[in-house]
Amino acid sequence: MSDEGSPATGENVELVTPERLKERIDSGEDVFVLDVRSGDDFEEWHIESENVEIVNYPYFQLLDGIPRDLLADLPDERKITVLCAKGGSSEMIAENLRAEGFDVNHLERGMKGWARIYEYTELDVDSDATIAQYQRPSSGCLAYLVVSDGEAAVIDPLRAFADDYVRDARTLGAELTYALDTHIHADHISGIREIAERTDATPVVPAAAAARGVAYDHQYEPVEDGDTLTVGDTEIDVLHTPGHTTGMTAYKVGNVLFTGDGLFTESVARPDLEDPGAVRDAARTLYESLTETVLTQPDETVIAPAHFSESATPNEDGTYTAVLGELRNAMDALSVDEAAFVEFIVSDMPPRPANYEEIIAANLGQESPDDEEAFELELGPNNCAASETALTN
Repeated sequence: MSDEGSPATGENVELVTPERLKERIDSGEDVFVLDVRSGDDFEEWHIESENVEIVNYPYFQLLDGIPRDLLADLPDERKITVLCAKGGSSEMIAENLRAEGFDVNHLERGMKGWARIYEYTELDVDSDATIAQYQRPSSGCLAYLVVSDGEAAVIDPLRAFADDYVRDARTLGAELTYALDTHIHADHISGIREIAERTDATPVVPAAAAARGVAYDHQYEPVEDGDTLTVGDTEIDVLHTPGHTTGMTAYKVGNVLFTGDGLFTESVARPDLEDPGAVRDAARTLYESLTETVLTQPDETVIAPAHFSESATPNEDGTYTAVLGELRNAMDALSVDEAAFVEFIVSDMPPRPANYEEIIAANLGQESPDDEEAFELELGPNNCAASETALTN
């Protein structure tokens, strides 16, 4: 770039939607991002992918122009996408970069817009029911829709996307009859009550989770280990799998096991978000749940978790599931003895999810944030696994 820079044209800088940026990343295109949020916000969560090169340079250091050290880090021949928290600051920085002669756009609504991306993919599984996985790339949250003979259930729905589940069920010719949580979530606001307001669906909460003090205005159905729910021609079996929380519960449809936060495709649950003072006891409980309930399922069981991290490897269709037999062989944490398992769990836990106490209170019904407050509370990564990865290969 020339020292003099290029004159601004007076035209608005190109705006790129979060969906379009995600398409570029998913296609394998080399993407360059300039993230102008604070260093702390950037470290907490940012866009990550093998084909994304990202530089963090805080906005407040760019108010007087583009510093020479940053100019040296920016590519001359590639488009630069500038992003901030909400989309305002990035526009000004993008205008300054364009004046310097760079090919630049900025992300619409910033990272708040990125957090609005929600993707639907039907799973290729051996089931008479249609089973779809929802992905929220910004946080790694996963939810599921099960549709059978005109009825549907959604598992671990997010409040911010309640309308999506209702719409998609109806597109498939069904009405939602159940909205199930696997446990009291600590990383996002549950959508089971909002779905009940929009439909005739019954909210379902594990009985052990309700015992923590659930205080809903809506009537809900508590379920216990061994119970069965019926959706159309499909049965949903209830398996209590405590450890991540006392109420953690898995649901099984055919050979698909929705493990919530008990077991992921790349790691196992952390046990410290309900009672930080009882981590080792909870880790031993998790070990028992995994060895006696989850790992006793047939090898061909498809594990469908509630989250994925950056270290998780997607399937060819972009979904995050794993066959239990393969996972058992690949993950060290599933083959060690109890003592080693507990040490692994307690030695490598990441920071707790942001605002997790407020989120738990909201999901218990003890606090009532409005839609915008709820959305703000859950921005950022989920951090629900004990470790970034427990795989050996």
